[in-house]
Amino acid sequence: MQSISKKVILVGNFGVGKTSLTRQFVYQKFADEYLTTLGVKIDKKTLIINEIEVNMIIWDIAGEVSQTKVPKSYYLGANGIIYVFDLTRPSTFKHITEDLDYIKQMLPNAPYILAGNKKDLLSEEELKETIAQLPLPCEYLTSARTGEKVEQMFDELTRKMIGK
Repeated sequence: MQSISKKVILVGNFGVGKTSLTRQFVYQKFADEYLTTLGVKIDKKTLIINEIEVNMIIWDIAGEVSQTKVPKSYYLGANGIIYVFDLTRPSTFKHITEDLDYIKQMLPNAPYILAGNKKDLLSEEELKETIAQLPLPCEYLTSARTGEKVEQMFDELTRKMIGK
């Protein structure tokens, strides 16, 4: 079986659930306490897709996407991106377009997924209102707490990265 490694970065504002999404994907666990990531936290999980063993090196990057706050070196060599925002905090999705433009300049060939997290905290009505405010279409509405769409999101990004 062919074995490859792929670096995935999770980016977005503080408190949007990047660490929780990673923890749910890698360990199938959720914790209510908020743990601030300082710098970067790296996890690993292996997926098998079409007879290919994909070793995913997941970089949970602290804070924001901004050029001044995140070292460019964190982005280097990334094969895929998950941009996470908090569906309950509009301030976390105001700069999606500019942030993605910046990331695409650094990683022009890396596929990305836009993920609205904390879906479990909104009613269907609130969710519809929030989606109407988004500057870009969102591919995944996730909940790190319940695990909703987390596995599918990482699976789709992995398939995009390996072209399957």
